[in-house]
Amino acid sequence: MESKQDKLLTIEEVAEILRVSTRSVIRYIESEKLKASKIGVWRIKSSDVDLFLEQTSNKS
Repeated sequence: MESKQDKLLTIEEVAEILRVSTRSVIRYIESEKLKASKIGVWRIKSSDVDLFLEQTSNKS
């Protein structure tokens, strides 16, 4: 179960965290590599950003 403290982030905030462009974040969402919800605009849970980083890591 997700934490109630799980912060919802904007595409711009995620781009800043990942140090990529906002277009890259949108591509991750469209390719379903990064989970997001459309609530007027895209919102991404901070735990989903953490999961994305774990899944894309090159460490086993």
